[in-house]
This record gives sequence, structure tokens and C-alpha cells, in this order.
Amino acid sequence: MSKLSTQWNALKAHAKSLEDKNLRALFAEDSNRADKLSLEAEGILLDYAKQRVDPTAMNLLAALATAAGVEAKRDSMFAGAIFNNTEGRAVLHTALRDPKTGSARASGPETGDLVHAELVKLRQFANDVRNGKYSSSTGATFSDVVNIGIGGSDLGPVMVTGALAPYCDGPRLHYVSNVDSAHLSDTLKNLNAETTLFIIASKTFTTIETMTNALSARDWVSEKVGAERAGLHFAAVSTALEKVQAFGIDSSRVFGFWDWVGGRYSVWSAIGLPVMIAAGPENFDQFLAGAHEMDEHFRQAPLLENAPVLLGLLGIWNRNILAHSTRAVLPYDQRLARFPAYLQQLDMESNGKGVTRDGDLVTTDTGPVVWGEPGTNGQHAFYQLIHQGTTVIPCEFLIAAKSHEPHLQQHQSLLIANCLAQSEALMNGRTAEEARAAMQGKSESEIDALLPHKVFPGDRPSLTIAYEQLTPKMLGKLIALYEHRVFVEGAIWDINPFDQWGVELGKELATQLLPMVLGEQSVEQKDSSTAALVKYLSNT
Repeated sequence: MSKLSTQWNALKAHAKSLEDKNLRALFAEDSNRADKLSLEAEGILLDYAKQRVDPTAMNLLAALATAAGVEAKRDSMFAGAIFNNTEGRAVLHTALRDPKTGSARASGPETGDLVHAELVKLRQFANDVRNGKYSSSTGATFSDVVNIGIGGSDLGPVMVTGALAPYCDGPRLHYVSNVDSAHLSDTLKNLNAETTLFIIASKTFTTIETMTNALSARDWVSEKVGAERAGLHFAAVSTALEKVQAFGIDSSRVFGFWDWVGGRYSVWSAIGLPVMIAAGPENFDQFLAGAHEMDEHFRQAPLLENAPVLLGLLGIWNRNILAHSTRAVLPYDQRLARFPAYLQQLDMESNGKGVTRDGDLVTTDTGPVVWGEPGTNGQHAFYQLIHQGTTVIPCEFLIAAKSHEPHLQQHQSLLIANCLAQSEALMNGRTAEEARAAMQGKSESEIDALLPHKVFPGDRPSLTIAYEQLTPKMLGKLIALYEHRVFVEGAIWDINPFDQWGVELGKELATQLLPMVLGEQSVEQKDSSTAALVKYLSNT
């Protein structure tokens, strides 16, 4: 923070000057507030007028971004510099959605050639599975596809497949990630081995959860069609060709990606193969095109006219200036049900860091807790805490103007009304006078007793992201919007959002503990709690 102390101090001083003005007052004193604090870009309306900011705050935040070198860091990432410094890698997930005409400019012709050559293979295989040209060991067309992966190899494609359900006209898609036997068992029990294709998604083909599930799936298929033909029911997304071939998968059904593609940024790569099979290559191309359009907007738009930058600056304001430790992502779109979980990994694995890029301890808070559920379900679950709890939780609403079910328009109208009502209620709350007026007809004693419970504090920040319809192209834009928002925040905090060393320790300890759980090694060297738990769970 010391390098940016002037900017941080100016922001804190300005925030203090706003303390006596709630959101109601800010709207009352500026009739043009909504126009000043909103942005339309790439078919998206970003309304952040219900955030506790004013134009001065936004200008100060932009100055912070400039001082932190956000634009220079952005350009460095797009140019293919070694941006992931702890692993010595470039960060080029944006090249995965860069059209062939632009690939040389964005990341070098070699990268573009690699990406588009792999896309040709993916499109061909997806079409072959969809039209039955590639069939099962019995000659049957595949009716079901099971993707086995974990983390970025699961969260991205499972979220996108659900979001694009209206476009999915291929085989039914299923996803298995948890090593808990229930996940695989419950998925397979209603499937026919003779018409099921498995995609094993593991870059190294060593991820223990994925490979444990993959081996059990192979046993299941072998039992039904024979071990010698089981490999025909498998494809792989991996770079470990020898391990894949040893598993029994022919190289023609192996699709790769590169070390400059992080797991949580990989849905645009071969990891998206199940999406391509479900929705078709043409819709997957639209998905990529939408992300590329947001990439170009992020690259070119000025800071305060740049949607990802604005999201990032508001995140910094809420996290560091107003000290809000969490944010809720609330899509009023059932098909975005897994979007909050996807963003949990994207945001918390990227910016959940306690040291700077140079390895020094950070001097300010970094990544917030990200969570959420679709509206309107959340209204009947956790919104009580959001409205009247003691913790202020900034909310981010997502809403489409149109659904994919025009014959049920009354549902969409009610959905929109609910979404807008929530942000209005969070902003305004309800005063004691308003609550008293709403209880007309009750006795004074009843009103007095209920009044404290009927008052809403309001002044709780939210923003709304609105768009016409959730199409493949729009989904690509939304995901890229949040990817770049994470980048902006990480750039200001001066952390590396593209590594994830924090997940490694648990993996290492799990490997050490497995022989103890199996009874092959003593637990005596473990702490007394871990040793007691191993003994209980192994002997019960």
C-alpha cells in the first residue's frame, strides 16, 4: 500500500466525507445519478448507481488504477509476457477466443495457429459424436456423455452447459467431479454403458480425484462391453499422451491445451469439449466470440467507460475502503444457477492471496468471499440477513430482459419485478415512519411492538447487470467481464491472480494420509486430533 498511499488516503478521506449521506440522500440530491453511474457496453447495462459512490469517488478510484499500472499490466498480459511470475508462464486464455484474423496481433502467430488447429479437431470430433459418425463399441450413437474432471475442468463446462440449455440438442451431458463414490454411482445408475461416452479432463492425467473416478468408470464400461473395447468409450483432454494411451484412449481422441491456460480460465479451450458436443460447434464459436468482444472492450475502453474496470474499482471500494469482506452474486436467471459457484473459484482462487507478486506480505485486504444463489430462491433463504443483518453484503444482480420461454412471459415479468424490488429495498430500506404507515389498522400497542422488526436500515450497496437474453455470445461476454474484473483487482493489490499454491498443501497431506487411512502406515507421527479421526473413520 505504501507505493499507493496517496491514492488510498484520498479515497479514505472521500469515503469519510460521504458517511453522513445515505443512498437515499445521494439520489435525492442528484436527479441524474443513474445516468452518471451506469454504463452500456457490448450489449450489457451496468447500473452501479446504488453503490455508495459518487463521481468523485470513481475518479479517485481511476487514479488508483492508473497509479497501480492496471492498463500497463493489462497490455502486458495480452502481449504474452510472463505474467504468472511464480510459475514462469504467460497468461493467454484470451488467445483461446481470439479469431484467426486477430491472433497474430494479440498473442503471436504461433499461439494463434496452435489454438485454431486444436479448434478444428474439437469441432470435427464434436460433430462426429453428435451425428453418430463416431459411435460406441457396439455401433450405437452416444446418447450420454459424462465429463470427469475437477476444479476448472468441471466448474466451467458444467456451468456453461446449464446456462446454454436452450441450445443443447446433442447427447445428454453429465458431470462427475467429487471423489465421493456417490457422485459417480448416482450418475451412472441410469445410464447405458453401450451408449455412454466419457471425457477425462486432466492436463497431467494424474489428478487423484479425476483418475480415481476415471478408473472406476472404465471398470463399469468394461463389465458391460468388455475390457478390449472399453477404450472406445473414452476421450481425453490432457497433455500427458503416454499416460492417456496407457489408459486405453487412442491419440485421435485426445485434445490438448497449454501451460499458459490456467484451469479456472480453461472453459474456452478443449476443456469446453462437452459444451461443444451438447450445444454444437456453432454455438461454441458464438460463446468464444462474445468473450473476444469483451476482451476488445477491456483492451480499448477508457478506465471509467470500461465495464470490467468499473466492476474491479467497485470491488476495491467495497473491500478496502468500506471494509466489506464478502459479495453476493445473485443471478435472476435459473440457468445461471452454477454461475456463483464458478465465480467462487475464479475470484477466490485467483485473488485469495496474502503476498504480493514480489513475495512481500500484502498491506491491505485482498479477495472477498464470493457466494450466491439464483433469485428468487435466495429471497426465501438468506436475503433476510442481507436486508436486516448486522453485516453489510454488497450484492450483484444479473437479469435478462427476455427469457427463452416467450409463452411464459408472465414468469419473466415477475422475475424482473423481484430483481428490481430487491435492489430498491436494499437501497432505500424502510424508515420507522414508513413502517408505521404500512401498519395502519393495527392498534398502537401492536404497532409499537412490531415497529423495531419492520424497520429496514437500507443504504446497502448493490449493482445490476442487465442484458437482452442469455445467448451463447452473451454468456461469453459475462464470463470474460468477470475474468477481467478479477484481473483489475489483482493488479491494484499487486498480487498474482494466476497461481494457486494455497491448494497444494492439502493435496500433499491427503497423499500422506491415504496409507494411514488404509491401515498401511502408523498415524503416530500425526497430531492427536488427526490420529484420532483416522482411527475412528477407519475402524467404524
